[in-house]
Amino acid sequence: MSSSSSSSSSTSSSSPPLDETLALTLTLTLNLTLIPGLPNDVSALILSMIPYSCLARLKSISKSWKLFLSSKTLISLRQNNHQSQLLCLFPQDPAIANPFLFDPKTLAWCPLPPLPINPYVYGLCNFTSISLGPNLYVLGGSLFDTRSFPLDRPSPSSSVFRFNFLTYSWQILSPMLSPRGSFACVALPNSDQIIVAGGGSRHTMFGAAGSRMSSVERYDVEKDEWVSLDGLPRFRAGCVGFLIGNGEEKEFWVMGGYGESRTVSGVFPVDEYYRDAAVMELKKGGKWRELGDMWEAGERMRLGKIVVVDDEVGGAPAIFMLDGSEIFRYCMTSNRWLKESCVPRKASQDMSFGFVVLDGELYVITHMTGIDLTETRRSRQHKRAATMFMQIYHPKKKTWRTLVTRSPFHYPIDFKTAVTSTICL
Repeated sequence: MSSSSSSSSSTSSSSPPLDETLALTLTLTLNLTLIPGLPNDVSALILSMIPYSCLARLKSISKSWKLFLSSKTLISLRQNNHQSQLLCLFPQDPAIANPFLFDPKTLAWCPLPPLPINPYVYGLCNFTSISLGPNLYVLGGSLFDTRSFPLDRPSPSSSVFRFNFLTYSWQILSPMLSPRGSFACVALPNSDQIIVAGGGSRHTMFGAAGSRMSSVERYDVEKDEWVSLDGLPRFRAGCVGFLIGNGEEKEFWVMGGYGESRTVSGVFPVDEYYRDAAVMELKKGGKWRELGDMWEAGERMRLGKIVVVDDEVGGAPAIFMLDGSEIFRYCMTSNRWLKESCVPRKASQDMSFGFVVLDGELYVITHMTGIDLTETRRSRQHKRAATMFMQIYHPKKKTWRTLVTRSPFHYPIDFKTAVTSTICL
């Protein structure tokens, strides 16, 4: 097996040759072979090409397959062979609703087990999901705690979970120093660290309530511990975070969000949304600098959904925003959002868009349900299966294509509250 831990990303430079690790693994278990008549390293390469959604069913084929398909060697092979990214969708509270993985190449959905249940809390939302190496993390959020008072007031969560794809189970990690939801988060792959910034206690059931915070923390995967960093220049919740730059020049960008609030007629609270961004220079001890407004007053009310497309040759990434049915590209030179394209098929008022990047393409996702009113002999209505309608934009070619797949969810998905992330397995 590979010598790297399950919580760190595997690299060919630090791992022994794959055929040697696999041979050692299988030799220690009754000299098992993967495919009769073929060397194990060739067999392993063949099995690593199988879509991830099929692996759980194939583990029952034989002892050798179960051993290999549960090993770090499989993940290393898939990463070295540039397997495609998978979408991870959390439709609701992951303690009661299974998250699902989606493979855009095979159109296959694969359920993940729910989070460990805490009998005292419920209604988790506004959490963050992020991948680091071959692991998936769920951090923070807002929830209701039956041990708190008053019972109808949501509380922020400091819990951190990691899904281990080798054991196919969730692990409970050290909690954050400050509980938070609706915060900016980014993973640092080369150093196996995660940084969180800002956030608050807002719950999706309440429009403009909840606390705000400016604290920043860094998580060390190997040590399983959190340390405090310099806080944001001001309170900021509901923000988004991403990385810019390479090597020592990396910067942690925190965009948008809300801070102070005002009241309408002295009664109804209304958020004051930020139009600017804050940038942490990681190589200079985590010092912050502020950028000016990214749009003029009245141009838009708040920042839309953000995705970042990394440059294949290590150049500056492209930052895109979905605002309604329009896609904008961020220009660093002018600190402005420039219109890139329009979504071909607009969403109705009762529908919402999901927005993710997979293999360099922008996916605009809608969950569609309906009833087929086609006349039959008995004039009965036939329910039409729910589908995921994906409109996919290629930033370099500036072209659109569509993808339709049957939805694994038997209830409507609200992408305003659902959480999405991507992982490469």
